[in-house]
Amino acid sequence: MSEVKIGVIGAGVMGSGLAQNLAQSKLQVVLIDIHEEALQNAEEIIRKNVRFSAFFAPDKSKVEDVETVLSRILFTTDFSQLAESSFVVENASEKWDVKQSVYPLIDTYAPKETCVAANTSCFSITRLASLTRRPDKIIGMHFMNPVPMKDTVEVIKGHHTSEETISTGMDFLASFGKGGILVNDMPGFVSNRVLMLTINEAIYTVQDGVATPEQVDSIFKKCFGHKMGPLETGDLIGLDTILYSIEVLHESYNDSKYRPSPLLKKMVDAGLLGRKSGEGFYKY
Repeated sequence: MSEVKIGVIGAGVMGSGLAQNLAQSKLQVVLIDIHEEALQNAEEIIRKNVRFSAFFAPDKSKVEDVETVLSRILFTTDFSQLAESSFVVENASEKWDVKQSVYPLIDTYAPKETCVAANTSCFSITRLASLTRRPDKIIGMHFMNPVPMKDTVEVIKGHHTSEETISTGMDFLASFGKGGILVNDMPGFVSNRVLMLTINEAIYTVQDGVATPEQVDSIFKKCFGHKMGPLETGDLIGLDTILYSIEVLHESYNDSKYRPSPLLKKMVDAGLLGRKSGEGFYKY
């Protein structure tokens, strides 16, 4: 897949990380967002991260300069640029109305044979596929943050996802050094049915005065050997994304165990979103 053009929709944290990863793997990328400001921010983030990654490269002779990497990415608000895409990854915001607006555009502009990966943390892949005229070509790919540093992806088979699409999806991941673990489709899949509950419950323990954020995360790191605690993880993902995800799970399963913490809601209302806003449970 070295000569293909990959469409990446959504220039947020995940979309910019994916575009960077693809471009550093010498793939051509069309990065699309409806907001010009988001595209400008994505370019700045990619520029900074490419320079930073060069310091840790084991073989400096193989490190490409920033401009070479950026030359492989087209930053645009024009969905018609999907016309030559061989694969599309949708990274739009975890809001149903946003998702609803994106998939008809993919159907309109991407070639009908092009497979589409939904990079979603909680929405059912089968439900997303219902928005398209190509349900057999829709597959879930839950990339982890930061994308360039994670070599494994949670891959989700929707009700209509064909075996050919699964094979194409796995080949796509292999083209930039990633493997996939294939699971079946239910909202939240494996990772976020467990992770969102953990983060949300950790927030409840802070809300209830059981422990400070530092104490909560220290227990997970020092007692369980985790690299990051749940509240550090929430800050990294973005507390607004955590809230959207837990709300989707609450709606999807109609189960009170997914009720979002009032403290989580309050922090999102206050703009304390984690790393991307400079403050969440910690200051950055």
